[in-house]
Parts: sequence; C-alpha cells; structure tokens
Amino acid sequence: MPYRIWIIVISLVGLISCTVVPGSRTDEPSIPPTAPIVASVATIQPTTTVTATSNTLISSTPVTNESTSTPVPSMTAIDPATFDYALERIADGFSHPTHLTHAGDGSGRLFVVEQAGQIWILHNGKRLSNPFLDIRERVGSRGNEQGLLSVAFHPQYAANGRFFVNYTDTRGNTVIAEYRVSNNPDQADPSSARVLLRIEQPAANHNGGLLLFGPDGYLYIGTGDGGGAGDPINAGQRLDTLLGKLLRIDVDNGQPYTIPPDNPFVGLADALPEIWAYGLRNPWRFTFDPVRELIFIADVGQNAQEEVNVASAQAGGLNYGWRLMEGDQCYRSANCDPTGLVLPVAVYGHDSATGGCSVTGGEVYRGERQPLLNGVYFYADFCTGNLWALWADGESWQHALITRVRIQTTSFGLDEAGELYLLDRAGGVYRLVASGHRDR
Repeated sequence: MPYRIWIIVISLVGLISCTVVPGSRTDEPSIPPTAPIVASVATIQPTTTVTATSNTLISSTPVTNESTSTPVPSMTAIDPATFDYALERIADGFSHPTHLTHAGDGSGRLFVVEQAGQIWILHNGKRLSNPFLDIRERVGSRGNEQGLLSVAFHPQYAANGRFFVNYTDTRGNTVIAEYRVSNNPDQADPSSARVLLRIEQPAANHNGGLLLFGPDGYLYIGTGDGGGAGDPINAGQRLDTLLGKLLRIDVDNGQPYTIPPDNPFVGLADALPEIWAYGLRNPWRFTFDPVRELIFIADVGQNAQEEVNVASAQAGGLNYGWRLMEGDQCYRSANCDPTGLVLPVAVYGHDSATGGCSVTGGEVYRGERQPLLNGVYFYADFCTGNLWALWADGESWQHALITRVRIQTTSFGLDEAGELYLLDRAGGVYRLVASGHRDR
C-alpha cells in the first residue's frame, strides 16, 4: 500500500509510565499495575459529567482510495465532541476486572472477568453470590499482564451452552479452553474444560488476551509478540509463530478445532494456518462492527505511540507493521518501507505534555439511549483516563478527545442492547452516559 494515507498524531494528557520490565526500558503493559491517577474513582458519582479541558476536534485522517486495507468511510456521524459525558456506576467491588461481555441469550446478564481466574454475573446491577466460573487453580496471574483475560460466548450459546476463555496458566503460557454451562444457567460446569490451543510464552508480558467471535461465526484470538521490549524474536513479522497475531479458528468442526478454508496462509510453507493477520505488538482489545463489516484493533505501543487500526473484517493476511513501524513512524530505523502495511487511522504519543502510555481498545456504540452516536468507536488511555472517539465522516476518519474519566480503564464492553461499559482496574463497572448535545 503506497504511503499516502495521512496520519495525524493525536495529543493526549500525559501522566505516568507503567511497569518496568527487568533489563529493559519502561514498558507499557496492557494490564498495568495500580498507579497514581488524576483522582480517586470515588470522586465520580453516578451521572456526574466529567468534562474534558477542550471538547474540540483534535484531528482527522483523510483516507485515499489507494488504500485497500483501510476502507474509505461513508457514514457521517454527528460530532461526538458536542456531547457531555458521564460515568454511571453500575457495580463495584470486583478484583482487577479484565473483561466484560454478555452471553447473547436474551437474559440481560453481564459477565465480568477477574484477573485471578473468576467470572461473575451481574444481573440487574446486582452481582450474584457465586461465581459463574472459578478456575483460579489453573490460572497464573502473578504478572501484571497475566491471568484470566477474556471470555467469549458461542453465537448459539442459548442453545448449546458453550463458551471459551483465554488465560495464562501457572507456567505463564496462553491457554484457549472451552467450557459449558451446567444445568444451572448461572453456573458453568468446571469439569467440562477442553483445551483447544496452548501457546508458549517467552516472557510474562504482551499476552494479548481477547477472544471474540466474528460476524462470520469464527473465533478470533489476539496474541501479543511474546514480551520484552522491541519484539526481540521478531514475532510480529514472522509467520512461523502464533505470537504477535490475530488468529482465526473454527470451533464448530474438528478436534479440537479446524482451520477456516479461506484463512490467508492455508497451504503455505513455513506459515501457520491459524494466522488471520500479523504485525501486532499487543492487541489487548479489538472489536467488530458487524453493521459496517469493520474490525477495530487497538495495539499497545512501545516507547513512542499508541495506535488504532481499522480494516475490513473480511480482509485476511493484513500486516499491521510491528516491529517495522510503531504507529505511523518507523521503529528503530530512520527509514523503512511502509508499502503493503496497514497504517493506523489514529495515533497518540508518549513524549509530549499531552501524551499517554497504554491504549485500551473499546467498542462501537450501537445502543438505543443515544442513537445519534451509533457507529462511533470509543476507547481510552489507561494512564491518563483520556476518552477518545473515532468516527467516519464523509471521506475521512475523525478523531477527538471527548472527556477524561477518572478511572484506569482496563476494558470496555457492551450489553445486549448495545450500551457501552467501562471497567476500572480498582474494581468498578461503569456505563457511559452521553447527554446535552449542543451545536458547535
């Protein structure tokens, strides 16, 4: 792909670095340790608006028709920066929550994943007394980025009771396992465990961690580059390792799974057939917008930049650039050839007075409470609390800082109605509330 996509660096409010990897630089983890933030989470009361210093548009990224990997936007959304935003506390008291989702079974329940190895049910704002799943004896969570990292419910969960988890085991290796619900709909059957995939991890950080079923019914798995600073094994660009990738498998056929026949590297020598996309450093969170058939991947950066990528959900074999590039800049080398790489539609830096440190990928809003925001992708920076919006407007992707939340956002999630939630490292579950739309 010719290097004609215009990428504008987005400024953020800088605050802290995160954890130190022994023998290397200060490395931004996906699940950083608890660190100082702007204010205590207790200062955010339900329906209290937290307004950014400026709600003006920060930048836009025009997209040329010569890009085959980043679709040209066509939907025009209302400017999200013309709303006021608040966090409505739904629940708290969780221990290092890492993921929130729903089962798609019409029950209205939310499932909250805790890093140590438990999954809890929230029903009508109340946490049930017993965990849905408890696999703490299987999970290793001593590292900041280790633990039980996500859960994905099968698209036909209401009929088959199947769900899948991504965790690091007691040796630090990634495990993708299937479980089934018991006769009690609020309790999983721990004896139903079936390991689908195990990936050896050379370090404790950069484990990726998200499982997500795509609109095509296949299971997608985000993996980090294996850890350490600068991808020392060049996992991102290698096709003979599952590290630094987006994987795609068929869990409805084969034992323990089969490879979708249209995966891009099927039948190629020295390439693993599970790979759907590569060139990723640590895609802690990604999401699909089935309405527009897009995938949004937020890739945690190294020293300089955080990035958000957008591509067609149907486009396999894409190379997102790491470690050739970090964000929209060459990494290490002063010159690199970006031809054929997917370049991010939004980046923000670490080194300015308005920088960040670790992107937490979000969700596309498709709820009913604020229909004017349908199609807007929201995400955050873990360290600063800056909340961003990315949306399509005519021929460009627009990007704006919309507010600053006083929590450490570890993950986003949606309920069955498409409303958007944020998880706080300190244990809270919040719903994002938008109000007061005003003309610019």
